[in-house]
Amino acid sequence: MKPHPQADALMDLLFPVWQFVIGALVAVVVAVVGLRLARQGRSRMRNAMVVVGAGILGLTLFGVLQATVDRG
Repeated sequence: MKPHPQADALMDLLFPVWQFVIGALVAVVVAVVGLRLARQGRSRMRNAMVVVGAGILGLTLFGVLQATVDRG
């Protein structure tokens, strides 16, 4: 059974709204966690920055390797 074409059009219109809502919630959570972490002191903040930096580097490396494998 195929969905009604108007239902597909409505979902196509609502999809960007859901992406915005999810992005806004993620931004709020990151801000709250960042403020709480900053209140706990410089040493914890330094450790958190090292962990986040390592995560970013790892994800970047993974993305580059994945792109290289896809091309080859």
